[in-house]
Amino acid sequence: MKKTSSVAKKAAAAVKRAGVSGVNKPKATPTHPKKSHIVVAKEGAKVKTIRFGEQGAKTAGKPKAGESDKMKKKRASFKSRHGRNIKKGKMSAAYWADKVKW
Repeated sequence: MKKTSSVAKKAAAAVKRAGVSGVNKPKATPTHPKKSHIVVAKEGAKVKTIRFGEQGAKTAGKPKAGESDKMKKKRASFKSRHGRNIKKGKMSAAYWADKVKW
């Protein structure tokens, strides 16, 4: 039991420090000089603060009806280029970038 409370305390401290609403809940960081988002990722007993996404990048966003071929190709390129890292799961920046920005 002690280990669980230790993980919970660590997660709560990381959430407070990062200024997000909870674990695995990404937040935009418009004033950060390089990264556009932050998330406190938790998987099992691991807790990690991850900054991801290029500030000011024009990402494809969520698929929309009538989306241009250029945006479809842009999304496909990102997913093929970072596919191996996306598969690593919640503890990788690529996973969160794929989920939030692509």
